Amino acid sequence: MTGGAQVMWDEAVTGYDFGPEHPMDPIRLALTMRLVEQFGLDRTAKVVAAKGAGLSTLRLVHHAEYIEAVRNASESPGSADGSYGLGTADDPAFAGMHEASALIAGQSVGAAEALWRGDVLHAVNFAGGLHHAMPGTAAGFCIYNDASLAIARLLELGAERVAYVDVDVHHGDGVQATFWEDPRVLTISLHEHPRLLFPGTGWPEETGGTGAEGTAVNVALPPGTADEGWLRALHGVVPELLDSFRPTVLVTQHGADTHIEDPLAHLAVTVDAQRAAASALHDWAHAYADGRWLALGGGGYAVVDVVPRSWTHLVAIAAGAPIEPETDVPEEWRQLVYARTRMSAPRRMTDGRRPEWRDWHEHGYDPANALDQAVLATRRAVFPAHGVMP
Repeated sequence: MTGGAQVMWDEAVTGYDFGPEHPMDPIRLALTMRLVEQFGLDRTAKVVAAKGAGLSTLRLVHHAEYIEAVRNASESPGSADGSYGLGTADDPAFAGMHEASALIAGQSVGAAEALWRGDVLHAVNFAGGLHHAMPGTAAGFCIYNDASLAIARLLELGAERVAYVDVDVHHGDGVQATFWEDPRVLTISLHEHPRLLFPGTGWPEETGGTGAEGTAVNVALPPGTADEGWLRALHGVVPELLDSFRPTVLVTQHGADTHIEDPLAHLAVTVDAQRAAASALHDWAHAYADGRWLALGGGGYAVVDVVPRSWTHLVAIAAGAPIEPETDVPEEWRQLVYARTRMSAPRRMTDGRRPEWRDWHEHGYDPANALDQAVLATRRAVFPAHGVMP
């Protein structure tokens, strides 16, 4: 297997555009790639553009009639079929929607194929991570579920087990639903409590379908969870399950909307903790999946202050060239941000925090702590199915 990393990028992914009033502004993708380039990561990692996913690939996950509805809405946005979740406030139809969505999916599938061939050890598609799309409906800003498609392609190619870890603030419901009854896929999602946030799923009691018990794992975090608790939950659930499951490939989703400045949710995580999570997941890919790691983007609606820095750190970690948090943001990029958005960009690659957390096993469980209650509820729900003590 060849080492190194691959970044999937086609400027046309910025055509995934729900309009000027929608929170998922595609400028977040362009600004991320420009920051990646400013740090020279496009020379450290190989930048590759894959073709859009074709119909046979999309059908690995999505129903044929849904794909047809997306294509029709793409050609005639005004006639979008709301019964498929299209033409809604979350997922407004737009011209070229099918092509842009299929292109993003194609980058994730192409990355999965490159990993499986052994071309690279790590691959990143920060335009991907559209984890809410269901087999037959759009949902939550997501048309085609590129994460599910990449996993399905890996299984088709012969991967025996795929683990998916989702640290977006919203539950990774579409991926969980797609593989609910497939024991070959372990889905782990850490997200804000479903009682308070879309999509209202991701309770610890959701543990997988018949024959796949224990392969859906959900950590429902209390609102206001900050760096220490977020990282404590991640480390208190994920590594033991990966050690038991031993995936052939690790797929991760890095939605940046856990950040304290994100306008759509209620956690209080910093870029520094997001960087620490990406570093941990990279290390776990090497510890438990022979280094095979596909990292995706996801949500994130603080499109200047947070998303580009968080995902540039992700690319840097995958490329084996991590950026020190105290590093200055390049002035040329800051000027570009102002020219494009009339907003002032952050000056450093850090929020000024040094995230630390109490190890679950070393420090024990505090029954009066809401975060610890959430972690224990998940461990009790799924760990016994993996032969691990909760």
